[in-house]
Amino acid sequence: MSDMLFFDRQDRELMKMINAIIDYGPSSDLEHKIFNAKLHPHGILNLTTSHEFRMAQAVINLLGSLTKAGPAEDRLAALRTLHDEVLHSAQTTFRYNTGRALIQIMKAIIRSRDDEDAQLRLIHDFRKAASGNPRIVREFLTRHHLMEMPEEWNQLTMDHHVHDANTKGRKNATFLIMDAWVKGIRYLTVVYYNFVELDVARELLSAASIMGISVRIGLEFRAAFRGRYVDFIWAPRGFSDIEDFLEFLSSAPMRAFMDEGRNASNWLRDHVMRTLETWNKRHAPALTRDLGIPVTTLDPDAFLAFVGNGQPSLLHLAEFAHKALLPRFKAKIADLTMELEEADDDRRAELLRRMRRMNEFTPSVIHDSCLAPNCNPELPSPEDPPESPDDDRPELLKLSVPQLLERLSSLRSGYRITLQLAGLTAEDVLELLWDGQGFITHLELFNVKEWHDGNLKHLKEINELQIAINKGDVMLLKRMLRGMLERFDCSCCPDTQARCEKFRLILAHIPALQALYRYAPLASHMGTDSTSHLGNRYGMGLAVPETLPASARKRLTGNKYISSVTLPLRIQLGYREEYLPQHHASPPALARLRRALGQVTCGMRRTREWEPLYQDVRIEQPGNIVTMGGLTMEKDNGLLPKPEDALAEREEKNGKAYLNTTVSNVLKVLLGFIPALLTFLNTQNWWVLAWFGAPIWFGITGVRNVIQAIIAGGGVHKNMLLTWKNFVNWSRVCDSLMYTGISVILLEGLTRNLLLSRLLGLTVETAPLLVFSIIALANGVYISSHNIYRGFPRTAVIGNFFRSVLAIPVAMFYNSVLYAVFPLIVSMPPEQILIPAAAIVSKFASDTVAGVIESMADRRNNYRLRGWDYRTKLKHLFDCYTRLELAFPDKDMLALLAQPREFIRFTSQGTARALQVESIVNALDLMYFWYYQPCAQQTLIAMLKDMTREERVVLARFQSILINVQEVCQLFVDGMLGTNFSRALSFYLDNHENYIDTIARQCSAFDAKRRGKEAERRRN
Repeated sequence: MSDMLFFDRQDRELMKMINAIIDYGPSSDLEHKIFNAKLHPHGILNLTTSHEFRMAQAVINLLGSLTKAGPAEDRLAALRTLHDEVLHSAQTTFRYNTGRALIQIMKAIIRSRDDEDAQLRLIHDFRKAASGNPRIVREFLTRHHLMEMPEEWNQLTMDHHVHDANTKGRKNATFLIMDAWVKGIRYLTVVYYNFVELDVARELLSAASIMGISVRIGLEFRAAFRGRYVDFIWAPRGFSDIEDFLEFLSSAPMRAFMDEGRNASNWLRDHVMRTLETWNKRHAPALTRDLGIPVTTLDPDAFLAFVGNGQPSLLHLAEFAHKALLPRFKAKIADLTMELEEADDDRRAELLRRMRRMNEFTPSVIHDSCLAPNCNPELPSPEDPPESPDDDRPELLKLSVPQLLERLSSLRSGYRITLQLAGLTAEDVLELLWDGQGFITHLELFNVKEWHDGNLKHLKEINELQIAINKGDVMLLKRMLRGMLERFDCSCCPDTQARCEKFRLILAHIPALQALYRYAPLASHMGTDSTSHLGNRYGMGLAVPETLPASARKRLTGNKYISSVTLPLRIQLGYREEYLPQHHASPPALARLRRALGQVTCGMRRTREWEPLYQDVRIEQPGNIVTMGGLTMEKDNGLLPKPEDALAEREEKNGKAYLNTTVSNVLKVLLGFIPALLTFLNTQNWWVLAWFGAPIWFGITGVRNVIQAIIAGGGVHKNMLLTWKNFVNWSRVCDSLMYTGISVILLEGLTRNLLLSRLLGLTVETAPLLVFSIIALANGVYISSHNIYRGFPRTAVIGNFFRSVLAIPVAMFYNSVLYAVFPLIVSMPPEQILIPAAAIVSKFASDTVAGVIESMADRRNNYRLRGWDYRTKLKHLFDCYTRLELAFPDKDMLALLAQPREFIRFTSQGTARALQVESIVNALDLMYFWYYQPCAQQTLIAMLKDMTREERVVLARFQSILINVQEVCQLFVDGMLGTNFSRALSFYLDNHENYIDTIARQCSAFDAKRRGKEAERRRN
């Protein structure tokens, strides 16, 4: 019985479908259906599957690709489907944050496969978040460690140093971009070592284009400097689009340079494999003696399979060794735990030492104690440059700083070269800048990983040097250079003497140093160096809180879910506003109003953007940059029992948040109805109002919500397949009934009965205006208060407060009408009814005004959603037509489209077949919009008005393709919509003829009006 109270039937059905795909994988036709990027999320797909299921399929595809290789096209198609689904799912303006929450919850659902209770809770959360209610979405964002982002999507969030699975990260390029979008990151630099494969670059940039993230590809190289390596990140720039960048990578000079990079990476790979051999020969036997368990040797082929597409590193090797050891640790600790019970004190101490040693033997410990270059001195260290010319490493790893920078700058004129500062001093940076002769454009002023590891001890001095160079401060530069010379003992060794001579040379040529960065200041980059691999690490992403919503800034402190860290880093911000024309043509009256008021921006779309000034970044406290991810601690292997006080609190299994929706709705109505009934029973003497006051009150609100929903949905038309029930959100109605029932206590019990009647002696008979004004004011305060609690936008809160002002004259009118009508239907004096019913009359007036205002607001929201749907789909349609025209330049495609059967025959072969299918898909989606989406017909008619005659002709003729029943039905049978296509096929067969005629008539009507206006102008 208790199970029936919690969760919905849809929750359990969705869980079964998701788990079936996780366990058995999708069928081929289902994959074809889900990942057909031409199908619109609000289109005909809705007759076959729910958008929750399609999202789950897309996330499963992306998560599955972490552990197995697959075509990048499948991942990109899954990402495109996921992006479209989440952005079209929210029915409110809170769509970006809703989409981020939905993806994160869906990831948690899939990862909770082994815990069905947790899955049910998450699926219920998912369906609640899909409503787009801001309060609910904010709660889920916080719970899943995500910051709220502005819906304008203009936040300043970046990470200029991350890695994917092709280097030392875990995530493939597509998954990395998806995670970056979910976090809210807008600017990203993905770093690769020495080279990047063309397919990897294509996948990364294509995924970023889908999600709207600005991505740069950086290549990290090393150069010899003062007996060590320094690292540079080279990011070529100035490309017009993805294909332009890929063409650059494919050029002959770049191919040759990438081959050198592969040789360098192969040498580093060989070092890792030699370290593996050293583990097998020396470290494994030693650990066997130390830990008391047989530490097996590592298989090189298995290790390379474990690394996958990445470049093998000592970090990978540490994790692979840990993965091999962990099962043995678990088995051995179980045996030692049993032995402890009978061991004496000495033996017990030894057993506990071994158990602690195994528990603390994490990947980081393995790396630092066995695999780091200093642990294997017999191998040439990859951290040190070659000491002799006979060193076998590739030429790219032997270059000096000037040589490397010269090579990089010769490949392309537009670039960014970023110097990494780990382990460098201000003296080192100054010397490198001088040697680089302006080729170094950026400093990686902050690397969160290196900062956490203690490798950025001289940031303040380096930042002061950077500021001095950018400001052209000669006095400060001289003072810094003299300080550097004083710190060196210029007579101790030849190397130091040479360095002092270089500083004296710089001191004598300060103008030359300044000239290097006079027109392009030395800018800063900052990143996390996120890899998702071993050790204590911060997650991906940095944010400037000033660019986040106020509600997000409040959650940055004192929140158990979001543990961001404020970095000692301050960036100066610029702010830019742009005004652009609306998507539709402005009415002439608006243009006249602009001229009359002198407001040229009136009615235009405003975009606002923060501009980071990377040439003016300071190391100082307090900073204004925070980490977007908390610190992941690698404490131990979790093999020993924790103290009771360290155990995490268990989440409550079920609660009111997971009640069955029907049960929850009934409880909401009762929660409102019972206090309303008790209030009327306590305040009314006439039995009709005492017993029926609450039903009347609820009836006013319920009927208003239903009428409001129907009007907002565009009304019920004979050529739509929606009934009035399809427009009504019953959960929303029940919420409204709950809040309106509670308002009875305030309006009827406290305001009318106690305050006005008993304390002030005011009634609608003696002071109707004052009575209705006070009740309206109390109602406005109450409505605004629960609107704020429910997370409504500020405009809605303010509007609902002032709607009470508009309700005052309406209440006066209703009161006058009832005074005139009641004597005709009842024998009682009307004042005996209307005086105690003042709150009901005021409520009726308030709901009348609310019905008008909110139905207009909801209708405008539906127009916004349909406008977005139609703009997306019509863009696809016109793009398809353009590609048809370009594919057949000698053919009149518009005339061919006028003959649908001839068009199908002509496009049935070769590359044109894909365009034919796309044309049919676009027509089917547009037909579904017309019949099933609220306000779709009114929206399309309004958009037809703004189209040119040629665009209307193209639209009408593309819809006529649906007359080819056999070809369209064959697409259904071939699996375009999967196996569950019967309902969609029936919809098409029943409605396509009427739809084609209707669209043709609508387009012809506008053409007839245009011809009539032209004829009238000619007559005049």
